[in-house]
Amino acid sequence: MTCSPAHLAQQVREKGFRLTPQRLALMTVLHAADGHLSATEIYAQVHTSTPGLTEPTVYRTLDFLAQNELVRVTHARGGKLQYELARHQHHHLVCSMCGQEQEVSQAQLQAIYDQVEQITGYRLTESHLTFTGLCPQCKSKGA
Repeated sequence: MTCSPAHLAQQVREKGFRLTPQRLALMTVLHAADGHLSATEIYAQVHTSTPGLTEPTVYRTLDFLAQNELVRVTHARGGKLQYELARHQHHHLVCSMCGQEQEVSQAQLQAIYDQVEQITGYRLTESHLTFTGLCPQCKSKGA
């Protein structure tokens, strides 16, 4: 998927919203990020380049972007919220020793999703799973 600042702007406008400097700044930081970022990390990266941007504005903007499915919110260790662009549905494996993360595609878990829908009668529309365990390196160290 192409994901340039112009494409991000188009996504906001296609949903019928104005592209504010704050929205573009946050989405640009998330686009450049290698993984998930907390609101504090996002604020640290954008507050100098976006005049007048405050930490509460970052939280409100992230909430707006998440509610409108432009950004995904995930729960990290310790219950902290982290954010990423809503590029594609995926899940995570996280090593409890070294913190290494690995992405798991939705397709790899589709059979489980189908089974949950069949058993419960729900139609699943959004989810995010994080599996915690030991990565191959930590496992081989006898941890």
